[in-house]
Amino acid sequence: MAAAERDVLLATKLHVPGPRPGFVPRPRLADRLNEGLGRGLVLVCAPAGSGKTALLADWALRGRRPVAWLSLDAGDNDPARFWRHAVAALDGLCLGIGERVGPLLGPPPPSFEPLVTALINELTARPEAGEVLLVLDDYHLVDSQLVHASVGFLLEHRPPGLRLVLASRADPPLALARLRARGQLTELRAAELRFTADEAAAMLREAAGADLPNAAVAALAARAEGWAAGLQLAGLSLRGQEDVAGFVAAFTGSHRYVLDYLAEEVLERQPGQVRAFLLETSVLERLSGALCDAVTGRTGSQALLEQVERAGLFLVPLDEVRGWWRYHHLFADLLQARLQAEQPGRLPQLHRNAAAWCEEHGLADDAVRHAVAAGEMGWAARLVEHHFDEFYNLGEAATIQRWLSALPAEMVQSRPRLLLAQALMAAISGHVEAVEPLLDAAERAPVGAAEEPFEPTAGRGASMLVNIPALITLHRSYLAELRGDAEETAALASRALAESREGEWMLSYNAQGLLTAAEWLRGRLAAAERAFVPRIARWREAGQLTMVAWGCYELGQVQRAQGRLDAAVRTCQQALEITAPSGRAPPPAAGPAYVGLAELAYQRNELDTALRHVIDGVALCRQFVYTPPLATGLVTLAWIRQVGGDPAGAREAMNDAGRVAQGPVALLNPVPAQRARLLLAQGDLAGAARWTQENGLAADDELDYPREPGHLVLARVLLAEGRPGQALALLDRLHEAAAAQDRTGSVIEAGALRALALAATGEDAAAVAALAGTLTLACPQGYVRVFTDEGPPMAALLHQLVAAQRSSQDAAGVPLSCLARLLRSVGAEHTVPDRGRGSSAVPGLAEALTARELEVLGMLAAGRSNQAIASELVVTLDTVKKHVSHVMDKLGAANRTEAVARARELGLIR
Repeated sequence: MAAAERDVLLATKLHVPGPRPGFVPRPRLADRLNEGLGRGLVLVCAPAGSGKTALLADWALRGRRPVAWLSLDAGDNDPARFWRHAVAALDGLCLGIGERVGPLLGPPPPSFEPLVTALINELTARPEAGEVLLVLDDYHLVDSQLVHASVGFLLEHRPPGLRLVLASRADPPLALARLRARGQLTELRAAELRFTADEAAAMLREAAGADLPNAAVAALAARAEGWAAGLQLAGLSLRGQEDVAGFVAAFTGSHRYVLDYLAEEVLERQPGQVRAFLLETSVLERLSGALCDAVTGRTGSQALLEQVERAGLFLVPLDEVRGWWRYHHLFADLLQARLQAEQPGRLPQLHRNAAAWCEEHGLADDAVRHAVAAGEMGWAARLVEHHFDEFYNLGEAATIQRWLSALPAEMVQSRPRLLLAQALMAAISGHVEAVEPLLDAAERAPVGAAEEPFEPTAGRGASMLVNIPALITLHRSYLAELRGDAEETAALASRALAESREGEWMLSYNAQGLLTAAEWLRGRLAAAERAFVPRIARWREAGQLTMVAWGCYELGQVQRAQGRLDAAVRTCQQALEITAPSGRAPPPAAGPAYVGLAELAYQRNELDTALRHVIDGVALCRQFVYTPPLATGLVTLAWIRQVGGDPAGAREAMNDAGRVAQGPVALLNPVPAQRARLLLAQGDLAGAARWTQENGLAADDELDYPREPGHLVLARVLLAEGRPGQALALLDRLHEAAAAQDRTGSVIEAGALRALALAATGEDAAAVAALAGTLTLACPQGYVRVFTDEGPPMAALLHQLVAAQRSSQDAAGVPLSCLARLLRSVGAEHTVPDRGRGSSAVPGLAEALTARELEVLGMLAAGRSNQAIASELVVTLDTVKKHVSHVMDKLGAANRTEAVARARELGLIR
């Protein structure tokens, strides 16, 4: 029932309003709208009552082009809701867009630009859809900067077939000046919307009767100054007027005076029952017969609504079957003011009645608004608690924040579930420092509210707020994980699990996830893997694809840490099979799997494959609420660019990773340590050394697994500073600790560095033996970059190993195929600098393509537009155009198609 009611209300927002009584067509303005569409954006901006909606609706209904219409209201200030509704409107014209883009509107994303990018790509990929027209009516009701920013992004990267029309009372905060200068904006303003003398005469005679004297028509038209609402009210007031001349003489003054005067005339001429109905139902944003019956306490509202519409009393139908209406905003304001003046004591009861009906029918946002307006703050608080999980899972964070802000602070402080809702919102928005004080306040809150009956609309199993003690403990376990405290994480997660009741699977799954994270932090990788596998299976059975994606990503990281690259590849591929079945566009949940595959391909020196996967993975992970895969993907992209001879691009990607990464623990947030490694690779030893000092790293530290990435960077710094003895002592301890826990990935990395440290101390034979032992572990799994990224010292040591094996004729040595693969890699990078991934060696190519140009070339081959490329690479459109021009010049191509064909001939792409 509730879901069906919400679906009906969404349909009313997507309904093009039909003709209103007394409407006069205005072909001159319709022509302006038609002409303006070629520019991309049409802005119809004029004060209330200027006839904007009526004009656009008539134009849309009479036109031959299909129109996606969205009537906005205050609730659309939530960007998730705004885009859910906009996508639903467009889905009516381009079937399937909702299915493809809708999944991006899950738990609140950090930015809505990725969602808009996906929408742009979908529309660009559908040339058969032709011109797509999206009308956003009443845009002035939106004041969310996130909405404005994402709409601005859509306008900046607008696909060729999309046309936008915005109707607003005021200029929206978009880049209108830039669009105007580019010739991409058409504007219709108040002066153009004023009715001409002929149009005004037609409207007045339509409303008041054809026998209206010409003198009266001319006088009224002049005094209304072409204002649509004034003319309509004047026409209604003239009906049955005995003294037309006297009425016209009194009709003067400003718009506000005119409106007050005419509203008085119109209201006072209504039968008492109609007048009372108009006043009492003015508290509603949308009206239906059943809702109005509930609010007024009387029956027969459906018939009254139809009567009011026929009378032309500013009632706008929102569907074809006369099930839902709304008052014209100006008329609603006047009715509300009159109700407040005449019956202020009646208002709370009207709002209480509306809140009760909306709660019963599952219209949570309206129910909360009316409960607050009625002064029923306790009721409003309970509504927020009961609906929190439902709206949180829909990604409507702004709606939840609006609800919480509407409640008195003392009310929030007295209810532990509201405090925990705030804590959840703080955690997902990155304000982790605010979480602990909220948990403390929740524990101190009175027990009364916690003991009230609680039935979350999302269901008890899918609710986080269903169990207050368990959620508090779970939050504290999460904070311990962020600190890298494995023991505290495990202890609190175990307690949260014990506090969870049967059927509360969302809390239980999160607690089990933290227990697994604790095993990982302890370095107990086999135990972590054993815990991950059944949990992923349960998430899959429950249809929780986001949790499957998160679990597979973490499992792949554990398998990598074990040195089992083949197993990690299988895990990532399994995740793709689950989250992105063939034949369907991959959802954001597939992003972590692509990132994992990119990491593995990079380690195996399959750079083209790594680049392809990381581009796909980063684009999807920008839409994924869990940010570590995005940070890891950007780190991988940085190293691909570094290897490809693009150090500036590498720094750009690493800095981007730093903006999305969270937490101080190196194992959970690899970005700081990887940035320091990149500084070393680019010759900035001082910067890398400074990072180790700022993080309090020392060679004689007590070692723990969560800080291992930092200590490995410290070992590299010590080697670069010419202190191989200290580096070797540290690496011996790191190597021993990793071997004791079967953390083969760490054994290989520490072993490679340990061999370099031995060589730097002059122990060449020991260095060669150490490297050979490490390669024996690494070669079967295809490791390459862990060695070759160490640069010329590793290249020299590999050559020594080859020479030693040749001289000893040891058949049990490192396989020659493995050594050949490593030598090819170090030879390409350290004997022929800046080769752009080998492209300069291609016969027929006069000048090598840079790594960034090869990225762009791959995207051109995939058919991506310049705008799509700019979005994926996070650069400006002009930058992309320059890259495309350079690619075509170097390939001697006249256009994109020729460039792609030439690149395939040269073997640069498949």
